[in-house]
Amino acid sequence: MTAAEAPTALRAELPRKAVHVAMGGFALALRWLTPGAAIACAAGALLFNYFLLHKLTRRALLRPHEKARGSSLGILLYPAAVLVLLVVFRNRLELAAAAWGLIAFGDGMASVAGLSVGGPKLPWNRDKTWSGLLAFIFWGTAASAFLLRWVQLGALDGPKDWIGASLFDRTALIGACATASLLAGLVESLDTGIDDNITVPATGAATLYAATLVDPSLIVQAGPTLVLNLIVGAAVNAGFAIAALAARGVTPSGAITGTFLGMGLYAFSGWRGFAMLLLFFFLGTAATKLGYAKKLALGIAQEKGGRRGPRNAIANVAAGVAFAFLMVATPHHTAFALALVAAFATAAADTVSSEIGQAYGRTTYLITSFRRVSPGTEGAVSLEGTLAGIAASAVLVATAAATGLIPASGIGIVVAAAFLGTTLESYLGATLATARAMDNEVMNFLNTVAGGLAAIGISVVL
Repeated sequence: MTAAEAPTALRAELPRKAVHVAMGGFALALRWLTPGAAIACAAGALLFNYFLLHKLTRRALLRPHEKARGSSLGILLYPAAVLVLLVVFRNRLELAAAAWGLIAFGDGMASVAGLSVGGPKLPWNRDKTWSGLLAFIFWGTAASAFLLRWVQLGALDGPKDWIGASLFDRTALIGACATASLLAGLVESLDTGIDDNITVPATGAATLYAATLVDPSLIVQAGPTLVLNLIVGAAVNAGFAIAALAARGVTPSGAITGTFLGMGLYAFSGWRGFAMLLLFFFLGTAATKLGYAKKLALGIAQEKGGRRGPRNAIANVAAGVAFAFLMVATPHHTAFALALVAAFATAAADTVSSEIGQAYGRTTYLITSFRRVSPGTEGAVSLEGTLAGIAASAVLVATAAATGLIPASGIGIVVAAAFLGTTLESYLGATLATARAMDNEVMNFLNTVAGGLAAIGISVVL
């Protein structure tokens, strides 16, 4: 969009964004509403938006490309997201209110600032601006922190067991809300193919909930070790980045991104956790190179000669870094250690199964229908690729157990979790990716998160 087009776009978008932001005001009512009443109101809002909103507003809130069909997916997803938040956090309404603030004020004001202020574009998405991202972080932090504390104060009027005392310390409150706003804002700025009304509340809510598990005293206690690990990690990652560049395993920007992610991983999990990243990288790179000529001839080979870029690094490593942090910062060390290993085991299994299946799979099937399809089809699986993926995950998990990162009793748990994560990725590929609703890096990130959470879930059940 050019500077000349921005005022026109702002005038067209402002009524919609005004409603978007104003709806966040209803989060104030969570101070008095019971969970059942709040859920009923959100369900009513969803029905209102579907059946009546556009009739009453004479479709004034619809964008030009939406007027042809007379509806807007985003306008429906907004109350649907709030409804999901209220159901998930029905016993922690203060967290639902905070995540709602990110949707209403963070996302809403980001669009307004981007269109009204403009300015330099983000290097990773030329359709977004730095002013929009900064507005998201500022307004998102302020709104989520205010709404969280506002709802919590409702417990002073009388006992309400659906309102918790999470993040009651002021520093913890601001830190958690600022972190949630930053991460949600960064996700909103990415061209993921998923509606912001899904990605923003999902990212914000997950971050806020994780923040309630953090014990600052554990971080202080581990401080000297973290600092030493960070220094060692910087040197180690710089060396591996140079070697990976020389081997043409990564792009320059991928090396830089991977270095910072690797430093975080080494700081929080030491050499044992970092070994998971190395094994994933080596197994993934080797699998990519195997049969590369055949994959290139079929037009299904990894771009750039199989070299990984920054999006690949974030998609495959970010979840592991987050689990490593929670392993140190919460009392649930073993659970998050399993999640850390499972995240990398899932990434390794996904990459190896895909690359080996494309090169050596005799028959490939679409996971949703088991219909035979050609190699490289989104959502396709093969026996050869599946077995190779399981073997790759087993190598990582066995190494983690041998080094003492996880107990031996967790080997089966993590291998099973990695299989579930890769199966999810195949399913998403067969459904959402083929419909261009989600790109490959987003699917890779989701499957590492799913693998990690599956490991926690299985360990709790067992």
